[in-house]
Amino acid sequence: MTDPEFMDLAERVLKAVEAACDRINDSTQADIDNQRTGGMITLMFGNRSQIVINLQKPLHEIWLAAKCGGFHYRFDGKQWTDTKGQGEFFASLSRYASDQSGLALTFSA
Repeated sequence: MTDPEFMDLAERVLKAVEAACDRINDSTQADIDNQRTGGMITLMFGNRSQIVINLQKPLHEIWLAAKCGGFHYRFDGKQWTDTKGQGEFFASLSRYASDQSGLALTFSA
């Protein structure tokens, strides 16, 4: 994958996360504050816990840091998959955000 291909695919992920936050805030009691700076999004929940998602262009990876740990995702041709076999990016983000917020939250591409 070339750098421009990575950036195109990764940018779609970041935009999907931002759109999901807007949808979740409009349709649930969750109050997710999302702040984007370049290739990084910080999600802050009502209990002040955070999830940070950032792009690692040299490695062609998306990194996600949550209370439960840090995870690296690579595009496998179909989806962003954890490099250590822990699952797909959006499913993992949904699980970690639900755990941290105490609400059932769903993020999708």
